[in-house]
Amino acid sequence: MRTRPLKVALLGCGVVGSEVARIMTTQAVDLAARIGAPVELAGVAVRRPDRVREGIAPELVTTDATALVKRGDLDVVVEVIGGIEPARTLITTAFEHGASVVSANKALLAQDGAALHAVAEEHGKDLYYEAAVAGAIPLIRPLRESLAGDKVNRVLGIVNGTTNFILDAMDTTGAGYQEALDEATALGYAEADPTADVEGFDAAAKAAILAGIAFHTRVRLDDVHREGMTEVTAADFASAREMGCTIKLLAICERAADGGSVTARVHPAMIPLTHPLASVRGAYNAVFVESDASGQLMFYGPGAGGAPTASAVLGDLVAVCRNRLGGTTGPGESAYAALPVSPMGEVVTRYHISLDVADKPGVLAQVATVFAEHGVSIDTVRQQGKDGEASLVVVTHRASDAALGGTVDVLRKLDTVRGVASIMRVEGE
Repeated sequence: MRTRPLKVALLGCGVVGSEVARIMTTQAVDLAARIGAPVELAGVAVRRPDRVREGIAPELVTTDATALVKRGDLDVVVEVIGGIEPARTLITTAFEHGASVVSANKALLAQDGAALHAVAEEHGKDLYYEAAVAGAIPLIRPLRESLAGDKVNRVLGIVNGTTNFILDAMDTTGAGYQEALDEATALGYAEADPTADVEGFDAAAKAAILAGIAFHTRVRLDDVHREGMTEVTAADFASAREMGCTIKLLAICERAADGGSVTARVHPAMIPLTHPLASVRGAYNAVFVESDASGQLMFYGPGAGGAPTASAVLGDLVAVCRNRLGGTTGPGESAYAALPVSPMGEVVTRYHISLDVADKPGVLAQVATVFAEHGVSIDTVRQQGKDGEASLVVVTHRASDAALGGTVDVLRKLDTVRGVASIMRVEGE
């Protein structure tokens, strides 16, 4: 074993960063044995230097992150501060001054992953980011290494624990959205401002990363269609149960049937109770991968939290340190396929549409005609009426999102349709 330690700088010492530092200290002997050399925490960049950080020597703490990454003697920089800036500049500077980087920054990687990979390659350094998607669940490395010899066709997953906790509570307890959100906040699963989670921004960033790796194509955050889950109601869950389904906020990345393009999207969807993702409860994450040779694979586990995310960070740290000792680098960006990202309108799936209509003869025929005129085939219809009002639930066969959108636009203009109460895609069949 080499006795000279590999030097590691830590950018950020919050929930995840403090766990990384703790594990590096408490498991130092084991980490050294696994890597082939000791690992030394050489500096920790923070915003609040006066805060007590158990297990971290005060002389290691600095507020000057730029000076830290410019030291020139670092082997690895671990970035867990999040956001776009200053993280982007700090990571680039680390590469320029001889360090490889381990990051958990999903937002930055979804927006500028290609540029960061280019800088890493230019300087012969590693960029690893297992912790950016699905916390402790090994997913990035299996996709870009274990499945490198296979053709991935679809990645379908629950990649945000907050939203899964809320939807699971609505399903199992009958709670409304706000009530379930309040519970998630009280238990620490939801931030004080839950917008990034419940509006799908967090999941969309992860979808961009997953699609890029799975399909060897550059997919940016702007390429991902995103819908939040704040409009999901108890009535939607009741309808889902009647179909033998539940509702999840899904990240869906797909290769077109002809292989010529890809799509990436995040939105609530009904999935059959028989699908493995339907049984994912609480704040857990799970990702379902479909490929030519391997068939169907599912990755499941805690998708957030200090210790689980730190586990993924440390796994990357071990891999990068091994590469440093061996004088090599791991896999970089693979974007050779350069497939176009199709718009949401070209996505084909099934739909569940709930309409409030007048309870009188001919309404069903009128609605069915609109569907037929837009080439959307109806699978089942359920109608309930009382006191001059009725609800009409239509489940379609597979149709394009554009065709369904055109259908709904016309339905909203009918005198007999008082409102479109809900539109939900049906996935996983």
